[in-house]
Amino acid sequence: MRLSDASQNDYSEILEVWEASVRATHDFVSEADIAFYKPLILNEYLDAVALKCAIDDSGNIVGFIGVAEGNVEMLFIAPQNRGTGVGKSLLMHGIDVMKASKVDVNEQNPDAVGFYKHMGFKQVGRSETDGMGKPYPILHMELA
Repeated sequence: MRLSDASQNDYSEILEVWEASVRATHDFVSEADIAFYKPLILNEYLDAVALKCAIDDSGNIVGFIGVAEGNVEMLFIAPQNRGTGVGKSLLMHGIDVMKASKVDVNEQNPDAVGFYKHMGFKQVGRSETDGMGKPYPILHMELA
């Protein structure tokens, strides 16, 4: 596996990874909300972050991280690559190179909360809704 800067040519594959990851880890998100977020991610959110992809030996994107202003805005791993170190590699790059020190994570995704705690983040706040006002509580975390 190698890390690579993402370009707009990668966006459709990144969106596929995002959707597969959300479906595997966010069982609390409705189909309507997946449909709501997909065009936002593709047309707005990916352009708003510094974006790095994890590429497997076959040249496929298996995960990605997006960082803006010291905040991990997105970290998603293809379901078949969860637990293989892809997320850890991307997050460590985000911390060490992209200078990320904060993350907002869905409270209803205990695996992600546990991952960030394991990686040295601690909860510093909580919001009842996500950034779009949807009923998905968000934990605000920072590196300890």
